[in-house]
Amino acid sequence: MYLGFLGFYLLFASSQSGLDNLLFLFHQSLFQKSMATVQFAGSSFTSRSLPSFEGLRSSTVRVSFVGPCFGLNQRCFRGLSVKAATVVAPKYTTIKPLGDRVLVKIKTVEEKTTGGILLPTTAQSKPQGGEVVAVGEGRTMGKTKVDICVQTGAQVVYSKYAGTEVEFNGSNHLLLKEDDIVGILETDDVKDLKPLNDRVLIKVAEAEQKTAGGLLLTEASKEKPSIGTVVAVGPGPLDEEGNRKALSVATGNTVLYSKYAGNDFKGSDGSAYIALRASDVMAVLS
Repeated sequence: MYLGFLGFYLLFASSQSGLDNLLFLFHQSLFQKSMATVQFAGSSFTSRSLPSFEGLRSSTVRVSFVGPCFGLNQRCFRGLSVKAATVVAPKYTTIKPLGDRVLVKIKTVEEKTTGGILLPTTAQSKPQGGEVVAVGEGRTMGKTKVDICVQTGAQVVYSKYAGTEVEFNGSNHLLLKEDDIVGILETDDVKDLKPLNDRVLIKVAEAEQKTAGGLLLTEASKEKPSIGTVVAVGPGPLDEEGNRKALSVATGNTVLYSKYAGNDFKGSDGSAYIALRASDVMAVLS
């Protein structure tokens, strides 16, 4: 019996393609055992076998395997992506935000440095600003009707991970709540930001250059400062009746704030700024 099996094996493996097929069957068997919860039909897995996910924007997705990947060419996974932004079909010509929502046309990402050097995708910073193109009707707080505090055409800065991205009329837009808008910025310098609601703009104090013993600190060892000077404040949050409440900090105050709060920005002169909620300011220093 063993001799018969050996003869069948040698006959089957006499050609290169036969040997490849036999090895593939063996590898596929081991792969199925190590991936009991995942099964792939066929001898390869490529992005062509995936549904198209129309209506979503491209973004990189990493594919991980728990067990060995026998019989699969890892090059098949290069360029595998899904789309993350909702695409509005051309038959729809307008988007009308509801309630306290705002539609912002996202500012285009800079693809070159000021010196003209092309930036790779990984080095292009995600934009946090854009132009308001549509606003909702506002909201009701108590018996008071509160309108949206920004108008169409305003240039705004918003929280880094806020809103839902929408591709509309060939451009990227963001549909977000009014409260996710940090402030209005009419120039290219963040120091001119006008905070909204309970937001505060702070110029961050420079990090210590030396230790208490006089040793120079490297950039990597410098502790992120959480002290700065208030540059601008918003009009204050709304109470339950829709009335503004004054903030407890004022322009010119030196404050201590939560280390990991807010959104970081760089001024045109290289100075560091942070925009955060007044509730993230812990103390006023004097």
